[in-house]
This record gives sequence, structure tokens and C-alpha cells, in this order.
Amino acid sequence: MKRKISALAAVLLAIGLTACGNNEGQATNDTTQTIQAESSKEIEAVDNTEEEAQQVETSEAVSNTNDEIVEDTSTENTDGSEENSGVLVVYFSATGTTKGVAEKIAGITGADTYEIKAAQEYTDADLNWNDSNSRSTKEQNDSSVRPEIGSDAISLDGYTTIYIGYPIWWGEEPRIMDTFVESYSFDGITMIPFCTSSSSGIGRSGQNLADNAGSGTWIDGKRFGAGASEDEIRSWIEGLQ
Repeated sequence: MKRKISALAAVLLAIGLTACGNNEGQATNDTTQTIQAESSKEIEAVDNTEEEAQQVETSEAVSNTNDEIVEDTSTENTDGSEENSGVLVVYFSATGTTKGVAEKIAGITGADTYEIKAAQEYTDADLNWNDSNSRSTKEQNDSSVRPEIGSDAISLDGYTTIYIGYPIWWGEEPRIMDTFVESYSFDGITMIPFCTSSSSGIGRSGQNLADNAGSGTWIDGKRFGAGASEDEIRSWIEGLQ
């Protein structure tokens, strides 16, 4: 009988120890899971903090960039206009000779330049004065011809003096110059013609332009050869004052 009781007690003791072991294991698992959950929360909190910090830095960078843009654009002219020098050199040059003189005038006076370009460029054949059927010969024989200008239009606002240059063709200004002066108003502007040629003088070309323009104050012009020096041009300009 005592042996049975001892055996039963041993069995009950074993069961109790097993239960305690299971409970301790479960407690350990619960503790581990709790620690892991808290660690995850801490990591998530750190991540969120770093993300918020990055967002703040990005926001500040964008704000600074916008401020810089505002500062840069505040220096621009609000009306989109640009100041000019007050002096303009307008020229037509089929072979480059008149262009050379025009650039020297601009360099001496600090003037802006505007090149009159034909919508249909003149070829060597067009400029053959020995050919009675060449384009330039036909144009110069008809004072009513007005060749089309291919250059963009220019605003004359702010200009008070305009040097206007061209080659001499058949003793007169090329007809494209008449196209130009008839396309603009020169009120309040002093107009100064100049021309280039191998031998012919300026003739009536300046007066023709003044008559066709119908506006502006036109003064006597000057003829230059292909080899006109800067000193020669400067002397003429100074003599105008």
C-alpha cells in the first residue's frame, strides 16, 4: 500500500514539474515576443523620425530654391524691353563692302546694328551690271520696285540717331533701301546716309531716301571706298558734331 502511495506521489510530482516547465517556457516566449514588439516599435519610431527629418530638409531646400528664383527674376525688366544705345547703324550689303564700313561706324560710336537682308538673296548673276537682264539692272531701271526684306522687323524706339548705309547701284540707292525707309517712321530721329562704291559719289541717293521716308531729319551723307580706314570714318563722324 505504501509503495502505491509513493508511486502515485512520484507521478504527481513529475506532472507538476512538467507543468511548471511549460509555464516557464510560455512565460519566456511571452517575454521574448514583448521585447521584440517593443524593439519593432522603437525601430519604427526611429525610422519615422528620420523620414520626418528628411521631409523637413527637402521642404527647406525647395523653399530656399524658390526664394532664389524670386530673387533672380526680380532683377529682370518687367516690360520685357531692353535699353539701346540711342544710336543705330542700319545697312544693306550685297558683297560685304558696306558691312565693313557699317561695323567700323558702330565700333566708333558704340551703336547697335541692323542688317537689311533681302528675302531673295542676290547672286553674282543678279549683280552683273553688264547684263541688261540681270535682276539688279531691272530693279534699278524701275523706281517703283520694292524688293522684300527678309530680316526681322526692328523697333526704333529709343533711337535718336541712325546711320543708314548701302552700296551705290547705277548711281542710286538699291531699291530695297526704299522698301526699308517706307516701312518705318523716323520722327524725332536724325538720319545720316553713307554709301560705298568704287567710284560713284552718293549722288541723289540720300535725298531719294528722305523723300520716300517722309519723316526724320536727314543730313548730307558720305561716300566711302572699299578700303576706307577707321581714321577716315572717325574724322567724318567727328565732323558731323
